Amino acid sequence: MTKNLLKSFLLATIFSTTATVLPAFAQDDVSATPTGIDEAVYEKMEIFANVFEHLRTSYVSEISETKVLESAINGMLTSLDPHSAYLTEKDFEDMKTTTSGKFGGLGIEVTMESGVVKVIAPIEDTPAYKAGIEAGDFIIQVDGEDVQGMTLREAVNKMRGEVGAPIDIKVFRESSQEALDITIIRDTITITPVKHRLEEDNVGYLRITTFNSHVDKSIKTAITEMEKEAGEDGLKGLVLDLRNNPGGLLNQAVSASDAFLEEGEIVYTKGRNEKQIQRYHARAGDLLNGKPIVVLINGGSASASEIVAGALQDHNRAVVVGTKSFGKGSVQTLMYLPGGAGMRLTTALYYTPSGRSIQAEGIEPDVALKRVKVEELDKGNYRSEASLRGHIEQPDEKKKNSKMLKYLNKNKKDTNGKDVKDEKKPLDYQLERALGIVKALSIYDMSQQKGN
Repeated sequence: MTKNLLKSFLLATIFSTTATVLPAFAQDDVSATPTGIDEAVYEKMEIFANVFEHLRTSYVSEISETKVLESAINGMLTSLDPHSAYLTEKDFEDMKTTTSGKFGGLGIEVTMESGVVKVIAPIEDTPAYKAGIEAGDFIIQVDGEDVQGMTLREAVNKMRGEVGAPIDIKVFRESSQEALDITIIRDTITITPVKHRLEEDNVGYLRITTFNSHVDKSIKTAITEMEKEAGEDGLKGLVLDLRNNPGGLLNQAVSASDAFLEEGEIVYTKGRNEKQIQRYHARAGDLLNGKPIVVLINGGSASASEIVAGALQDHNRAVVVGTKSFGKGSVQTLMYLPGGAGMRLTTALYYTPSGRSIQAEGIEPDVALKRVKVEELDKGNYRSEASLRGHIEQPDEKKKNSKMLKYLNKNKKDTNGKDVKDEKKPLDYQLERALGIVKALSIYDMSQQKGN
């Protein structure tokens, strides 16, 4: 393709694209500029054509023209915001697979910030989660190669690989101001989006790890099972855990909110044209019949999670507890392109029912509660009766029994002869407080009903 032909082709392409969106050619002058296109655009397109031609003919080594053009397209999109991107045919298929709930990889949701990859949140029970990757970590190296200078797509592609293959990642953790080397074994990621259990005093616990296409049905199943387990008394309330949930499908966020609302707006989206505002409303039917809800969020709660938290908060349907959420309030639309490729383009912003923008603001909790590490203090730091001079010794028989108990506990075995270890999970302080709030609200509601 000659230089002039290339220019003509590129200019014709932008003309035809513009005509599709804004069909406003002057009918009596075929050389007229399409409405809304600045003359400088054509100058830049001519520069682009010249640069491309120089690459083809003068670059030090032969280039893949297709790859260069794809990089140019991706650069055009990624320069707009961290979430817009060009998707090759394979990327496009991978993205559609991800929302179905089963895919290969590490199990992290990421974005680009300050030229490096930032972890929005690790998905629970995935290799990244088990390896200790945390929300807010900055991935600075992948297999010894610096991430700075890569596009988000390039970094993500580098982290992908065969199931079972190890990958070495260096992360910078802002909270501790240290760089950590973490090895992760790639695996097939099968996500169970909803987990549940019945806590003490018939308080339900519902954890949504991501908003894939199975969430709406899973919530209904979980509530039904917990109600059945609770028996005649039924559920007293619910803790809805959205911590480290990086988001997912908009329709699933709407369904999750609708599950606990009788009426009203859930979320609305607004783009550059205010006439194209889309509103999503709740339908009658609250699965908990107004019983108290506490929503747990943190800095890893993003996008769809923030929609749910914001909707329930604005309708005074739930008390939001934890730390400020991530603040991803932009809408990405997947668009098909010729040849099986596609693009992810930011087309609108999310707003809560009260009109709050989530973008870069996040959801502020009603009860701010940071995650704390609760540890048992060293017993040696305390004085006891045994430390006092002249204390009365234990009788010999009791000493013998005490030693025997210690021995038996140390060497406990189950009925199959296997060693049994008393594994204590660290106390989840935020969850404990959330459960306490639900119980308190339940007692208050009951007292109000009796008073009436």
